[in-house]
Parts: sequence; structure tokens; C-alpha cells
Amino acid sequence: MERRDDFTDLALGLVSAQSFPAIVGIADHMLKSSDVLLVGYEKIGGGHCTAIVRGRIADVRLAVEEGAERAQQFGQELSTLVIPRPDPNLEKILPIGSLLAQIASKHRGHRLSSHAVGLLETRGFPAMVGAADAMLKAADVMLTAYETIGAGLCTAIIRGTASNTAIALEAGMAEADRIGELHAVMLVPRPLEDLDQSLPLAPALQRELQPLRLPLTLQQKETEPLALQGAAQESVAVEAPAETVPVEPPANP
Repeated sequence: MERRDDFTDLALGLVSAQSFPAIVGIADHMLKSSDVLLVGYEKIGGGHCTAIVRGRIADVRLAVEEGAERAQQFGQELSTLVIPRPDPNLEKILPIGSLLAQIASKHRGHRLSSHAVGLLETRGFPAMVGAADAMLKAADVMLTAYETIGAGLCTAIIRGTASNTAIALEAGMAEADRIGELHAVMLVPRPLEDLDQSLPLAPALQRELQPLRLPLTLQQKETEPLALQGAAQESVAVEAPAETVPVEPPANP
């Protein structure tokens, strides 16, 4: 479905889980199963986070059903909701449409958009920091952000090629288990644009990772013509020698 900023005429679908990597994996499955838009996530603390999708009623119902099935595969206790025609007052107050879309638009189009996403969630901040350090040293990946959802749950988010991200996650899992409690891990090899825009991006990287936008307005300084040495010297006219006319000798009488 084409990206848009006005969702008032679209159905609303909500799927909730108790893990940030799990909800990202659920959202990825919903997007790839049905023609819906992922508006974003709502995190209310206690480890609870909700994926919010909008679209036509049939598409939203299918996406929520697929998301619920995937959540059960992850062993998540979940709650779901589908509202065919949300009241306009909900749109103005709750983060179920335009409010979240404005936040997501800030991350649009950075140069890591085509990379795989790796998420590693721990219970406790030290375990997440140690796991993030191990992941960065194990493979060619970049730590782009971290997310907290309450109940001591912290998620490190890395980007890189699918193979490098998988290697990094394995190293991070071992380190998280050694330091504290590993809670959840998720690898998304090919994230769609909606999913990519919904992921947090550290403020320090937002400007650094933005693509070069054209056209550029370049101000050119006016340069003065260079005076060559000797250019001002007067030229000297050289007269050509007079043409000689051959003289015939007089004839003999």
C-alpha cells in the first residue's frame, strides 16, 4: 500500500506482545502477509508493546490474524483488536495514525535501509551493553539504537548484511547469557520500508546516515581574470624589406 500521512479513512489493527524483538518480528510478518501500513509501535511499560497497522478492513483482519499466529509461535501472550472505522476523535488523541507517522518520517531513507536488522533483548542494562559490544567485535555490523520497554527489558538494534548480522547475534547471545538474562532475539533479513521507518535510530546517527539530497545549491565565487606577465608589453612592428626588382642588362648594338 502506498505510504500516506492521513489514516482517517482506514481500518485499525492492533497486536500486542511482551517483547520488542517479538513485536518487530510480528510486524514484519503482518506487512509481508497483507497489504497494510505499519504506522509504528506503542510502548506502555511493563514489557508491553503494540504494533499498529492501518489499511482496508479485509487486509487489516488478515494481517492481525497472521500476526496473532506468529505471536503464538514466539510463545507470546498477546491481545489483538480490529476497528473497521475508528472514530475521528481517536485519531486526534491516540498515537494510532498521523502522530506516529510524523515520528517515523524522520527516519526515512537513510543509507542502512537495505540492510538486515538484528535485535537482541536482555533483562538488565549491563547484559545488553555487553552483548552489543560482543556483536560489534564479532562481525561488520553497526549499532543503530537501543530500546527499553519496561520490566528491565532492553533491546540492542544492529544493522548489517544478513550473514554478518547472524554472526553478530550469535556472539551477543553468548555474552548476554554470561552476564545476565537473554530474553529474546530476532533477525529480519529483508525489512520492508514501513518496518525500517518504524525502528528507532539514535540521534547521533540520524544526520550522519541521511543520503545526499540533490539538487545542491552551490555558490561559486567570482574570480578575476589573471594578468599574464608581459601581456601588457607593446608589440613592435617589423617592416618587411622592400621588394627587389631585377634589372635587365642593355642589349648590344
